[in-house]
Amino acid sequence: KIFRFCKSKCHRNFKKKRNPRKMRWTKAFRKAAGKELTVDNSFEFEKRRNEPVKYQRELWNKTVDAMKRVEEIKQKRQARFITNRLKKSKELQKAEDIKEVKQNIHLLRAPHAG
Repeated sequence: KIFRFCKSKCHRNFKKKRNPRKMRWTKAFRKAAGKELTVDNSFEFEKRRNEPVKYQRELWNKTVDAMKRVEEIKQKRQARFITNRLKKSKELQKAEDIKEVKQNIHLLRAPHAG
């Protein structure tokens, strides 16, 4: 079987038999760790269809327009996924900050404020 790699870095790591799901910079890791969108209906449009179709200008134009629309939808869904993923950490950080302020309130209050 012939493998094609995007970079020599990928090829090097493949030859060293490294698992792509454990290498933090790979797409496989990002999907396995839940950092990227993995299941979405928009990915169905990208599947290769090995069915020859007779060229028609109108069909071609519709296809290109549909591709643009699908890409636009996918971008929006990915952005929404990322914001939802980051919301959890924001809430945790806020709770941690409140806890720290409560513990060290004596540093914020003036001693003679009453």
